[in-house]
Amino acid sequence: MSTREFGADDFSPATAEEKEAFVPQHRSVSYWQDAWRRIRKNYVAMISLGVIVFLFLFAYAGPLFIAYTYEQQVRGSENLAPFARSAQELERIASGEKVFPHVFGTDTLGRDILVRVMYGTRVSMIIGVAAALLTLVIGGCYGSVSGYIGGRVDMVMMRIVDIIYSVPDVLVVLLLAVTLKPLLSAFADANQTKFMGRLVIALGPSIIAIFIAFALLYWTTMARIIRGQILQLKQQEYVLAAIALGAKNRRVIFKHLLPNCVGSLVAATCLQIPIAIFLESFLSFLGLGVNAPMTSLGSLASDALGGMYTYTYRLIIPAAILSLLILSFNLFGDGLRDALDPRLKK
Repeated sequence: MSTREFGADDFSPATAEEKEAFVPQHRSVSYWQDAWRRIRKNYVAMISLGVIVFLFLFAYAGPLFIAYTYEQQVRGSENLAPFARSAQELERIASGEKVFPHVFGTDTLGRDILVRVMYGTRVSMIIGVAAALLTLVIGGCYGSVSGYIGGRVDMVMMRIVDIIYSVPDVLVVLLLAVTLKPLLSAFADANQTKFMGRLVIALGPSIIAIFIAFALLYWTTMARIIRGQILQLKQQEYVLAAIALGAKNRRVIFKHLLPNCVGSLVAATCLQIPIAIFLESFLSFLGLGVNAPMTSLGSLASDALGGMYTYTYRLIIPAAILSLLILSFNLFGDGLRDALDPRLKK
């Protein structure tokens, strides 16, 4: 067998072509980069995300370009059809003054429907996201403790969840909204100078009641999802190593277990948003939502019932935006759940 002697040329620096040959064919990506790459292939989820972004800009940036406010009453412009002009506005236009058109028309009080729909969409989105984050915190903590401790503690905690599941949630929400509204109103009047009193006045008693209802009832699904994830992860080697090194239960849960459940947490939270939006719109439709003159999509639909046959567009516009908002969050949540599930990788 012949041997080969190495010379100085064998140890010369590599050329550019040789360096490119050593570059791996597949670049390593992080968990979120891989999820984003997969969700981009889901056209339904991406279209839904585009609709959500458009509605977000519509709700937050739209009022900046409109000359009216959501409570402003334009005298002589009551019950105008979309893009219609009142006699007073025609006179102002004839005199050379610029008058912003009523794109969606006006209501019975002369308020511009377009800007009210924008503010209604904003209120619905804020309540949906805030309520979903509230269920994330409560359900995530409850489910992680139940799954990590296990045993009798887990059995008792899950039976509590089963009891809450058996409660008719819509009935409880209605009772809470009716009973808490006068109590919170009295609390706000007695504590107008304090932080909690100003908070109740700013949000409204009905919105506080919705958050309380979510804190009491709607976190159970999140708790079950997180409990199932924790039961699978707590037997992993890195968890056993942390316990062997003396890590406390709180550190194991919040530093090792919950960060590895982030995919399920994000997907479940996104799917919880349309539930909160629908609940708030349902209560506002019944007159138990936001306080006038502030509006939401549900209260706009409720106000349009009086002239449903004469001014049908007043009901169609907020109902269509509400349906589009809920559908977009549902479809994007489904796509996000599929993208964050490592079991669906090809």
